[in-house]
Amino acid sequence: MNSIDTASNRDWPGAGAPGEVIAAFMDTAHAVDLAAWLEQLPQSEAWDHLAALAPERRATVFANMSLDAQSDLAGAVPQAELAGIISLMRGDDRADLFNHMEPDQQSRLMQGLGAEDRDDISRLAAYAEGSAGAMMTSDFATLAPQMTAQQAIDALRRAAPQSETIYRSYVLDEAGHLIGSVRLNDLILADKDALIATFMDRALIFAAPDTDQEDVARMIERYDLLALPVIDANGVLVGIITHDDAADAMKAEMTEDFQRISTVLPFTQNMREAGIGVLYSRRIVWLALLVVGNLFSGAGIAYFEETILAYVSLVFFLPLLIDSSGNAGSQSATLMVRALATGDVALRDWGKLIVREVAIAAALGGTMALVVLPLGAWRGGPDIAIVVGLTMFLVVMVGSLVGMSLPFLLSRLKLDPATASGPLVTTISDGVGVIVYFTIATLVLQL
Repeated sequence: MNSIDTASNRDWPGAGAPGEVIAAFMDTAHAVDLAAWLEQLPQSEAWDHLAALAPERRATVFANMSLDAQSDLAGAVPQAELAGIISLMRGDDRADLFNHMEPDQQSRLMQGLGAEDRDDISRLAAYAEGSAGAMMTSDFATLAPQMTAQQAIDALRRAAPQSETIYRSYVLDEAGHLIGSVRLNDLILADKDALIATFMDRALIFAAPDTDQEDVARMIERYDLLALPVIDANGVLVGIITHDDAADAMKAEMTEDFQRISTVLPFTQNMREAGIGVLYSRRIVWLALLVVGNLFSGAGIAYFEETILAYVSLVFFLPLLIDSSGNAGSQSATLMVRALATGDVALRDWGKLIVREVAIAAALGGTMALVVLPLGAWRGGPDIAIVVGLTMFLVVMVGSLVGMSLPFLLSRLKLDPATASGPLVTTISDGVGVIVYFTIATLVLQL
């Protein structure tokens, strides 16, 4: 879980603040804000303040620091102190930290932990990044179907300190299979002697460990869940995913989509902390590839050099036409990428959507053509007006259809459809637009 800057950072103790001010801040600040403040301090000073906190609060604050800050601090604190913090952290948080560490740090961490904690971290850290298994925590409350409501409440009272949430508990049979769930308010309202089996919710909503994190987030949103259970192939409950972890995963997915839309290779570092080398390497690849793509536009212009020399006024409309094609394509691609990401549309919907997009693109292209026709007539006469108007209609059509279809094609090829947006669609539309424009000009003006 990463810390974020909030409006409360205006009240952070500054350098040289009196000890009583810092003490008051550490006692009263939210763990998220305290973690963000500690990240601004020198490592030794941050640890001194962290070590002064009670063990449970210390673990909570540490878990709210960024993974980079956690990893750096973990390498500087005594092994016993680190083990104490890690043992009190949520299972998914410590697995995330473990995966973020270097091998020597991982070995040092494991040496200081008990067997149970080591096994839990190893199990959770083994799941693929971006899967339900990597998101889940093993800290959940379970009940038995033969318990009474009163026995269940007593059991939850004992389990609460070690559980991620007790607002919904999971009912397991003797083999650990998930057979139902119970809401806390149902337990409280039930007759104290009522058996769990008689009022538990048997409608099971669950994910498998290899379910993609985006699908997990959609399930939690669709069914309005506080937590989603994860069961293995045998039906055994192995963990739960809370709604806040699903929200964090969707935030990461959206950040990655925005990066891909801008043809930037994904990176996980904070923009403020990312180094020059990282940002350069993530941006140069697609910029270089798009330069190669733009060479096709240049080749098209060179091929129609005679037409351009004969009708120089055509050059005036070239930026306007190819930009319109790229803009229309970017609109379509962005809408379709978002629809695919949210699950509003699926690959099987392409046929129906392409028919609708043809109608929409024709209306858009026709409107744009009417806008540029008078400009074409004023600048170059009736023939140029016809060329410009017809080209505008066609390039908007082509750009829109390319922008809508490319995300589907990439999805079919198991690639991220977000790559289709922005510069990539614009580059393709520009190349096609140049060829369409000068082909129409050559045909019309030579009649």
